[in-house]
Amino acid sequence: MDLATTYLGLDLSNPFVPSASPLSRSLDQARALEDHGASAIILWSLFEEAVSAESEAMVRFLHHQEIGFAEADDGFLPDYHDFDSPLEQYLAHIGRLKAALDIPVIASLNGVTPGGWIAHAGEIERAGADALELNVYYVAGDLGQDGATVEARYLDLLRNLRAHVAIPINMKLSPSFSSLGHLIVQLAAAGANGVALFNRFYQPDINIDTLRLQPSLHPSTSAEALLAMRWIALLHGRIEGLSLGATGGVHTAADAIKLLLAGADVVHLCSALLAHGPAYLGEVIGGVEQWMEEQGFESVEDFRGRVSALAVPNPAEFERANYVNVLDSYSASPGVRL
Repeated sequence: MDLATTYLGLDLSNPFVPSASPLSRSLDQARALEDHGASAIILWSLFEEAVSAESEAMVRFLHHQEIGFAEADDGFLPDYHDFDSPLEQYLAHIGRLKAALDIPVIASLNGVTPGGWIAHAGEIERAGADALELNVYYVAGDLGQDGATVEARYLDLLRNLRAHVAIPINMKLSPSFSSLGHLIVQLAAAGANGVALFNRFYQPDINIDTLRLQPSLHPSTSAEALLAMRWIALLHGRIEGLSLGATGGVHTAADAIKLLLAGADVVHLCSALLAHGPAYLGEVIGGVEQWMEEQGFESVEDFRGRVSALAVPNPAEFERANYVNVLDSYSASPGVRL
């Protein structure tokens, strides 16, 4: 079976790319992912807050030491360069992965402001990253902020990033936009090489005993992939040169097949690999190959986009028509009175 695909201008052996997760922090786990079929790997996200906070903390530490021990000679104070920042650790890990792996390594930046942290993208490129994913984790909680302002934030971040790197840029987006398709067209015009649909906003929980917020983390489910499937089907073949990645909810070979049929160039896996380990990726790939053989497809290109909006008899089924059909087809369970 020919599973080859192209993503962000990179030639990949197959469309299966582990997304940003703790698995990429371990060189052994990264090697295992490659051994079990990963065609590229996306590193865990370098957070804007982590880079800024570490730098500010180090400045405060050295400044206070200097104030408290003014009579000490220069050798008393620790050298700032003796401490590896989160950025330096990240850059070093990129170098280790590039030396150990034969697959592309995609770095990931997570932030919300066009601050100086994004200038470090150039260092990430020089460290050897083959591409860069910008994960804008932004919740528009300001009631006075309109949708155009929110979209402008994403576009400004992309333009700022594009000014610092020449490698491909992937934008990881949430579905929370009033006109997602129009925004993606603008992102492509501003220099994005691809989009990943969709980012998952982790929701805080409320502890009813302490009456305080608490972190909450729930793995994705296969049902979550349907939202990405719809939008990839709507976008496939309509924005020239833009790669489409599906992320969130890919747990089985069937999930991956649906997204490829909709038109995805790659599918990203995270929760399933965290739950089952790198070897599970090989099971998913094997399931897709078995389905291809049963259907008579020799390559991914034979069926990619076969069920996109451009290919189905009634494209409206991806929009409101399907909503109406689902409601009309509902029937109550036996014994239930409506």
